[in-house]
Amino acid sequence: MRREKECEVRQTDHFKGKQFQKDVIIIAVGYYLRYNLSYREVQEYSKVLYHLLKKKNRQSFYSWKMDETYIKIKGRWHYLYRAIDSDGLTLDIWLRKKRDTQAAYAFLKRLQKQFGQPKVIVTDKAPSIGVAFRRLKSSGLYTKTEHRTVKYLNNLIEQDHRPIKRRNKFYRSLRTASTTIKGMETIRGIYKMNRRNGTLLGFSVSTEIKVLLGITA
Repeated sequence: MRREKECEVRQTDHFKGKQFQKDVIIIAVGYYLRYNLSYREVQEYSKVLYHLLKKKNRQSFYSWKMDETYIKIKGRWHYLYRAIDSDGLTLDIWLRKKRDTQAAYAFLKRLQKQFGQPKVIVTDKAPSIGVAFRRLKSSGLYTKTEHRTVKYLNNLIEQDHRPIKRRNKFYRSLRTASTTIKGMETIRGIYKMNRRNGTLLGFSVSTEIKVLLGITA
């Protein structure tokens, strides 16, 4: 009996201090070892899931937070523009080679086309974003939106970059990096929505993906 207990303790210790729960690790490792999913297949479904989630999340929000972070692709830094709403849900991403006015302008215009205009948009003090916002406003977009650049107001999105940065891989191209990150954003978005709605108990990624895809059985 004592040996059985000692054996059980040693088995449990394999998962001690890990970031994820034991069951999550076992399922992930099992699927990885059992099935030969190619990176191309993962990317294909990442893109599908991302667009399905965005269709469900098209309402206008009171405030947005927009920022950019760094992603390395083939040894070179690229810029990932991200925007989230006041609940921390990702609105969209935009991966570019440069951090300039043209990139900021395109991303802000893309956001407005998808979601309309918020009451407030919070960004850092990057000159390129300020110039892009003023250009859009002069062309008739974001006419009722206040642009704020107070640093502490943007802490939420700066902290929200961390999971993406932690998962930063050795990406081989802009396209593969963008598609993979969209998949990550989708899963995180589903998790955040469940957390906001108070339905995290019994949360299952596979179940949520089936719901998103409309799979009933």
